[in-house]
Amino acid sequence: MEQIGERIQFHISVRTLVEFLLRSGDIEEGRGGMDSLSAMQKGAKLHRRIQNRMGSNYHAEVTLSHTVAFADYDITIDGRADGIIIEERADGEPAVTVDEIKGVYADVNAMEEPVAVHLAQAKCYAYIYALQNGLSEISVQMTYGSLEKDDIRRFRESYSFADIAAWFEALMGEYRRWSDFSYEWRGLRTEAIQKLAFPFAYRPGQKKLASDVYRTIQREKTLFIEAPCGTGKTISTVFPAVKAMGEGLGKTLFYLTAKTAARSVAVDTFALLHDGGLRFKTVEITAKDKICPLEERKCNPKDCPRAKGHFDRINDALYALLTEKELFTRPVIEAHAQETMVCPFELSLDLASFCDGVVGDYNYAFDPNVSLARFFGEGRSGDYLFLVDEAHNLVDRAREMYSARLVKEDFLRIKKYFKTYNGGIPAALDKCNRILLAWKRRCEDYLLLPEADELIVALLRVSNALDKFFEKRIEIEHLDEIREFYFEVRHFLNMSECLDEHYRIYCDFMDNGCFFVKLFCIDPSHQLAARLAMAKASVFFSATLLPVNYYKKLLCEEEKPYAVYAKSSFDSGRRLLVLGRDVTSLYRRRGPEEYERFAQYIRDIVSARSGNYMIYGPSFAFIHAVYEKLADGLPDDVELLLQKPEMDEAGREAFLERFDDGATGGTLIGFCVMGGIFSEGIDLTGERLIGAIILGAGLPMVTHERQIIRDHFDGAYGDGFLYAFLYPGMNKVLQAAGRVIRTAEDMGVVALLDERFLRSDYAQVFPREWTDIETVTEPQVRKTVEKFWMKIAGS
Repeated sequence: MEQIGERIQFHISVRTLVEFLLRSGDIEEGRGGMDSLSAMQKGAKLHRRIQNRMGSNYHAEVTLSHTVAFADYDITIDGRADGIIIEERADGEPAVTVDEIKGVYADVNAMEEPVAVHLAQAKCYAYIYALQNGLSEISVQMTYGSLEKDDIRRFRESYSFADIAAWFEALMGEYRRWSDFSYEWRGLRTEAIQKLAFPFAYRPGQKKLASDVYRTIQREKTLFIEAPCGTGKTISTVFPAVKAMGEGLGKTLFYLTAKTAARSVAVDTFALLHDGGLRFKTVEITAKDKICPLEERKCNPKDCPRAKGHFDRINDALYALLTEKELFTRPVIEAHAQETMVCPFELSLDLASFCDGVVGDYNYAFDPNVSLARFFGEGRSGDYLFLVDEAHNLVDRAREMYSARLVKEDFLRIKKYFKTYNGGIPAALDKCNRILLAWKRRCEDYLLLPEADELIVALLRVSNALDKFFEKRIEIEHLDEIREFYFEVRHFLNMSECLDEHYRIYCDFMDNGCFFVKLFCIDPSHQLAARLAMAKASVFFSATLLPVNYYKKLLCEEEKPYAVYAKSSFDSGRRLLVLGRDVTSLYRRRGPEEYERFAQYIRDIVSARSGNYMIYGPSFAFIHAVYEKLADGLPDDVELLLQKPEMDEAGREAFLERFDDGATGGTLIGFCVMGGIFSEGIDLTGERLIGAIILGAGLPMVTHERQIIRDHFDGAYGDGFLYAFLYPGMNKVLQAAGRVIRTAEDMGVVALLDERFLRSDYAQVFPREWTDIETVTEPQVRKTVEKFWMKIAGS
């Protein structure tokens, strides 16, 4: 949507228009097994094959566009016809046929008529072509080609211009309620944004931060923000982005997060602005498995009553909600989906198409398997604005998104399921297994491969055989496992097309002895750059985005992205930073004596003042060892909690609730793992947390994968240790330390217990405001902490 002169211009593709208006029937996720990219690739090959067989009268891939003028706005409908056939009639006039090609696995000879949506797409192209070329009649040909065989089936029908024009006018009439809604809403939204004021008095540096975000959007650039706790980074990024959209500098705002807690903060921020007069339709997208009302998600009409007839009901359900509310949170979506008997996840996706703001996980913009196709499919781009929260998480998340792994034992397991159906699948699986077996015999430690072409060719046979199997819709046991395996194969093949200097191919053994091959994306910057190119501007921000050049190199390829350090308004006198220089979590020093020394540090610190404390260690084994040392001879008013390796949502909530219950008496000490669920994204403000004690430097374990990262960056920048270990480890430390000070009113102790923090390479990653660190030994720490709390009490 844009404005040219006095008129608003809307745009929609022919395919989107007809698929939206004419969709009907059930949700059937289990129909076939092909992923969209695989289907698209096969369909493209079929198109080229059919087009190449046609004669000189056949004009392939003809771009068509038509603008419909309504009273207050215009809608441009465009697309590309697969073919225009121009022949000469006996009277010398041209006979024109629009050809629309569709690839299917079904028996094309058994088809009785074309699919309604396919025919509508062709009729739109026919109307546009006839109108623009002054034709009194035009024909439409639907060409269906088998993706398995060489069979072709055609359906052909001729229309007078008057008839096809009447049909097109009726189609646009049906769409008009949606375009009228969008037009009217745009006016309300823009007027409200222009009146919108910042909801608080600006903190020191906050106005400049908001201005930096606005200018970045205005210049269509990328910005990295290191924003310490207390700077109000969420409102400082959302507010200027919303204001920019009011000036026509963006169409859709995506607030992207790594964790549910950050998503909730974003939703609350939009709600706050709504309370201040903002009109801005915003949708919160929740993962399909989480928002599904079934105990076990099964997206088919047999198991889910909402799936049956979903597409017959969805447009009315969507319109009703769009015209009723403006902030579409998870509870709002769930309630309306239940009332109208539609899928809540699909409803949230449809809402996104009409919303100004979308709040969701990184995956929805960056993951090739999960990204929102209606925004980012087939390389689409638009006037999108990306706000990427807790951006330090995106490095490892992106590595995971753009890597792919296959396990040798899975090929043999899947083969066993094809006893009643063959279709060439067992033989194709065997071929892959033999290749992997040869690599396994060569793999003593881990095995780096120069290429995997032989396996990729064999996997294509597996993929093609499974495509045919799924399209035949054969009932077989373990179908869900087979489908999951298929998608893993397809993802591996898709990622194999991205292999370049940013990747390594390696084989290794899992802890259970299984053997795997992995396409490992070491540096995700190139892959992310392709996604960021779809946005007009992007802002990465975090409380721990240090050193910023590390994140610049791994998160984008822009030559000189902007970077700012947001000034903290927090009074450093309300926080004590101590560095213990006589302990370490180095592997060679770990043992009973060192664990006892850490435990004594904890005793000394918590004895200075009763309250709630978090202890962060590098691993579950480490925190358990210190926990056992500390548990010996504890006073009655001290309670210990220990994070377990596998905690469900209820367990996590119960753990955090104890910090609410224990905020008014005694001492509560929670032991947690750095980089885990309790080391970031939690807000224990005020007396809920008065101390964070960090045991060790948080460096990742030395694994084969970490060594591969180190070797790569040794070659690229000469500092592989920093990229593979130090920077990721220190980020965990800074995140854990940030749990204590969440607001300007908070106070507490942050203890960094490891002699390595004294080294310059570690200290260079400390935030700018950490200028007041006090170095202590264990005998000194209690007195230092007591002195701090006495100062706080006297202030």
